[in-house]
Order: sequence, then structure tokens, then C-alpha cells
Amino acid sequence: MTNSWEMKVMIRILRKISNWYFSKGALPYWIILVIDLVIVMASAYVGAYFVWGGGGVTNRFWSLFRGMFVAEVFYLLIFRYLHTYTGVIRFSTLKDIAVVLLSNLLGAAVTYLLGRIFHALGWHYVQLLSLKGCVALFFFCSIAMSCLRVVVKLVYDGYIRDDKARRVFIYGVKDGGAAIASSLMNEHPQRFCVSGFVSPDGSYESKWLMGVQVRRVGPNLVKHMRDEHANILVVSPNREDEFRANAELVDTMIQSGIKIMMFTGVSDWDENSQLNNPVLREVDIEELLPREKIEVDLDTIGQMLKNKCIMITGAAGSIGSEIVRQVATFGPSKLVLVDQAETPMHDILLMMNNQFSYLNSVVMVTSITNKTHMEQLFRQHRPEYVFHAAAYKHVPMMEDNPAVAVQNNVYGTRVVADLAVKYGAKKFVMVSTDKAVNPTNVMGCSKRICEIYCQSLNKAIVEGQCPIELAEGLDKPCTQFVTTRFGNVLGSNGSVIPIFKEQIKKGGPVTVTHPDIIRFFMLIPEACRLVLEAGTMGMGGEIFVFDMGEPVRIADLAKRMIKLSGAQNIEIKFTGLRHGEKLYEEVLNEKEQTKETHHPKIRIANVREYEYAEALRNEERLLAESFTHDDMAIVKIMKEIVPEYKSQSSKYEVLDGKTEDR
Repeated sequence: MTNSWEMKVMIRILRKISNWYFSKGALPYWIILVIDLVIVMASAYVGAYFVWGGGGVTNRFWSLFRGMFVAEVFYLLIFRYLHTYTGVIRFSTLKDIAVVLLSNLLGAAVTYLLGRIFHALGWHYVQLLSLKGCVALFFFCSIAMSCLRVVVKLVYDGYIRDDKARRVFIYGVKDGGAAIASSLMNEHPQRFCVSGFVSPDGSYESKWLMGVQVRRVGPNLVKHMRDEHANILVVSPNREDEFRANAELVDTMIQSGIKIMMFTGVSDWDENSQLNNPVLREVDIEELLPREKIEVDLDTIGQMLKNKCIMITGAAGSIGSEIVRQVATFGPSKLVLVDQAETPMHDILLMMNNQFSYLNSVVMVTSITNKTHMEQLFRQHRPEYVFHAAAYKHVPMMEDNPAVAVQNNVYGTRVVADLAVKYGAKKFVMVSTDKAVNPTNVMGCSKRICEIYCQSLNKAIVEGQCPIELAEGLDKPCTQFVTTRFGNVLGSNGSVIPIFKEQIKKGGPVTVTHPDIIRFFMLIPEACRLVLEAGTMGMGGEIFVFDMGEPVRIADLAKRMIKLSGAQNIEIKFTGLRHGEKLYEEVLNEKEQTKETHHPKIRIANVREYEYAEALRNEERLLAESFTHDDMAIVKIMKEIVPEYKSQSSKYEVLDGKTEDR
């Protein structure tokens, strides 16, 4: 009982001492220096004992003390020059140990030379070690100083850090995992303690790395993490795609309450990489959807856009703002940014001032339907490339407001397209949607009409029958029209991701329109990179369609988001399809053929082409009808222009000969 009580007292005392030291920034430099100098003196006597024996050390004790006192002056200078005592001992690395070894080697060499000098001068009251003794001095000094640093580091790592830092496993070993672990261990203050590695292919299973064991992906992985009190899995950037593709592993981690963390702006780590301040953040659900990595030809895009005047409409929207960010990195001579949303455009202005202040940018709040103002912008800035992302996109809103869809989406596109031709833009890239394929709603049909107009205008230019009067100084039209189609982008304004997040935050229910509804998804940056790539490869008249990967069931997405949030008892409520909504989106019309391009994710749709005169006549008739705000009359004309437009879950089904069941 007494021994147990004494042991508890000793542990308590050691804990207080440790907490006192580790609560400080570091020991004062002079204390570290004094400890090192004491080690030098003690090592000299240990070395002398091996050379002279006990009697020799006794007889020469004070003469050796005086000699080492002089030698330590030089040790002090060496320590000062190599900064052996100015580092924080508990964050020592192999580099610090190497500096200690070099310092002791130089110190031992100086000690030997001083001894030869003292002997030559006949100063017998000052004595130093022989060559053998100096070798022993170097050896014992190095061991003692290195052990001091290692022990302090181990105590901190194993005793103090574990109490404060969050324990993590790292997914990936040689392919970036070791570099991540090294960086996390050297953080100050330390946020994470590495408790294990995960070898995806099992090649390093049961091996030890950096003092912790390597596990493999399998049914016992969560148990191993629980045993080590680790509730975070850090995924190596080199293994992110593989990790996302393993849906079973992702679901297991989420269901077990394991947080998944990835890096921002980091890629291609190896075992020799080092990062001083890893930017780790807990992943959003969209980052866990399995998808193939999308590569684009950045060099070609850069050559096309560098030192060019670029106009981007819808610049404040989800797609438009990301196009702004990506285009800005290529060094255009000027960016002309257009949107009618005042507050989001103010955010764009702040972004340009903060991140791209070196660029000449014009941030303009206006509507693409304001032909007078838009022409003034084209006349003044003469953009060479136009990325047209402005559009009303929300299906239920446009279903209830077809006149607005026509005036903004259809007429607005015609205004910008005509001005691009008139003022000599080289390329016009229109952002369309998969909802334009076999449209079932007003929004999708309006975008299909935009596609028809742009393609017919390009055809007229190619055939030498340009219908647009050119601005003064232009001999012939040169604009190439390119259309890009893709599906939903994750995290965009009004998309399901932010809606689900808000519903989960409020405790539910999470609303899904139908248990079987599926959608294609792509991250905003990926979609915009493909838009830029398509704009580069397009020669005019193409409608590019993007490979959106595998479709995602919205109900499954909602379930995964609920699990990822850690929230309990969140109900999923099915509300029924909204007006104009269909269970699945099509990327291509079933009658359309596609042609390959050099990019595996981009194909060209062969669609029915219209003569420009017919396309213009249809648009003018539709625009005139839009000002009546007679929804049925407007949609009737839209269906005449796009015969494949068949309404679904909408009041306009009667125009297709259907009777609504409401």
C-alpha cells in the first residue's frame, strides 16, 4: 500500500513538472546551453576515465577541469554559430540531431588542438585529452545531447500531445502518407496525433511506420481506430479518387462516426514532401461522391485567353463566378463581368480587388436584356471571348413564370450573341443544361431555344450569309458559337446540397421529391474547366456534352449527408415531383448521335439544325407573346418550336393532349 501511495505521489510530481514545462513556449535558451555545456564537461571526464583510468582522472582532475573550461569557450562559440540550443527541444528533428553531431565533432577537434598547444607551451597546470580521449568525448557528448532531445520529444509526443491533439489514422502510406504524418507531427501547436496508417492495398499491413502500426482496409479497420481512440481519417491527396470510389468504406466510416478529412490545394505528395501548415478540413458530402478525376489542357486554354479581353455574363452565379476565378488565373488583358444581381456582384468586386487586383476588370450590374447598355459595353471593350452563363435556371420558378424565362434566357441570349458578332468576338461559349434534352419544363425548353439560335447563327456565318450588321472597321464576321451541356453542379445556388444542409441543421425533415429520382452531378470547378476546354477545342456550331459519370439517387445522397452530419433522428420526407420535374435527366436526345473529341469527357452532339431565318422568326414570335404574360399561349409556342418538349407534372400537360390528374 505504501509503495502504491509513493508511486502515485511520484507520478503526480512528474505530471506537474511536465505540465509546467510543456505549458511554456520552451525552456529558456540559456538553460539549454548550460545543460549542453555540463554534458560536455561530464563527457570529458568519462572519456578521461577510459583513457587514464580512475587514478589518472583523480590526479589530473583540476588540470583537466581548467583545460575543459577553456575548451568550453570554443564549444560556446560553436553552439552559438550552429544554433544548437535555440531550437525548441520538444520539436527536434533528425536535422537538429545532425547539427548536434557536427557541433560536437568541431568541439572535439578544437579540444584536441588546444591540448596539443598547451602541451607544446609546457602548460602542465592546464591539461586536455589525447586523440583517443577526444574521440570518446565526441562519442559521449553526442549520445547524451541526442538522448536529451529524443527523450524530451518522446515524452511530449507520448504523454502530453496525446492528451491535447486529436488522434487520427492516415489513409495511404508511401504515397503521401508518411509526408502528411511528418507535417502533422511538426505542427506547433499540434492539432493531430498520428495513431495509425491505412494501407489501401494491404502491402504494408502489420508493418510499423513512425512508431505506429499500419492497418489494411477491411472489416476490422474501425475497431483498430476505436482501440487507438482515433475518430478521424485523414486521406492522402494521392489516394482521394480511390477513397471516393470505395463507397462501402466511405459508408462504413460515416456510419461509425469517423470524421473524414482531406487537404485543400495540395496534390501529388510523396515520402519526401513536407508541408509546414497543412490545410485540413472536414469534407463536404459532394467530395465523397465517386467520380473520375477530370484533366484539362491548361496550357492550351492559357494560350487562348492570355492577354485577351474576356466577357463573362452571369458572373455572379455559381458557374459564372467560378469561370471568373479560373479565367483570371490565365492573365487576360481585361475582364468584363456582367450580372444583374447587385449583392453577389459586390462580392465579385471584392474578390477581384482582393485576389486579382493586378487585373484590369470591369464589374457591371446590368441585365443582358438591356440591349442599349450591353451594346455600350461591347462597343467600349470589344471582348474577344464571351462566356455566356447568364440565365434563370430554377425549374419551378420558370414553370410559373414562362414569360420571364423567354425574356431573360431566350431574348437575353440573342442580344449577347448578336453583339458578339457585331463587334467581332472570336468565340461565344454558351453554358446550357442537360434539361434542354427532351425538355419537360419551361426552363429546359428555353435553353434548347437558345441552343437553336446560336447554332443557326453560326451556320449562317459559315455559309457567308451573316444577318448581323457589323460594327465599323470589321470586314467580315468571325465569331464561332460553341454550346456546352452538362447536368447539376454540386453546391450551386439552389442545389440540393445547401438545401439539405440547412434542413439537417434545423433538425429535419430532409425533403426529397421522389424516392427514385436521380441526377447527374459534377463539382463546379470541374464543370467550369470542361467549359473552358470545350471553348478551346470548338470550331463553331458544336454542342458539346459532358460525361457526368454515374447518376446519383437523391434519396441516397440525403441519407449520406445525414450520416455525415452526425445528426440523429432526421426524417426523410418525400414531397412529390415538382412542376416540370422528371425522375431522370438525359444528357443526349435519344435521336442524337455523338462524335468523339480528343477529351474523353467531352463529346459532340449531332442535333437537328435550323436555318437562321426560321430560328429568328420563332424567337420574335415567342418574345412578342411573352409580353402578354399568357402562360398557356407562351408555352404553346415553345412546344411548336421544340416538338420534343413534353411537359411533366405540370399544368402545361394539357397542351400535349394529356389530362392532369390533380
